[in-house]
Amino acid sequence: MKVHSMAKWRWLEHVTDREQLLRLKVLANVPLFAGLSRRQLGKLLVKFFEKEYPSGETIFMEGEPGKALFIVLTGRVSICRALKEGDELLATLTAGGYFGELALIDDQPRFASVRAVEPSVLLILYKSDFDDLIEGHRTLAIRVMGNLLKTLAAYVRRAQSQPTAVTA
Repeated sequence: MKVHSMAKWRWLEHVTDREQLLRLKVLANVPLFAGLSRRQLGKLLVKFFEKEYPSGETIFMEGEPGKALFIVLTGRVSICRALKEGDELLATLTAGGYFGELALIDDQPRFASVRAVEPSVLLILYKSDFDDLIEGHRTLAIRVMGNLLKTLAAYVRRAQSQPTAVTA
């Protein structure tokens, strides 16, 4: 009888479920999870929920408390901010796009609303599940938080480079 060392066992090579492989590939391409090993991605994947949204359904509203990170698995969503003149389209995301990442830090009110533009399937990671995961996985936590800080720094730099309106 041949015994296989767990250190040599590559679990992703043994995953045959096409849906799971798709989910893993999507996670691997999300900048927040850059640098995670396949094993770490697998530990992360089991914390996600999957939910379908029909075209036109609101995923969350501006002002609601942030509770989760969302990743577009299939479909298309729009991110809008309410202005006096009407809604301002901030972004449209397709497969692999993500939003709500600040909810992994705190539960402050959402900055914008998100709606499914077409039938969409989203992967959802609730902050409570993320917190449970990172508590026992220091390396994973450091990598994801480092990536999150890079994302936040990019937001700040982009905001600082925007011309500001001068009012009298």
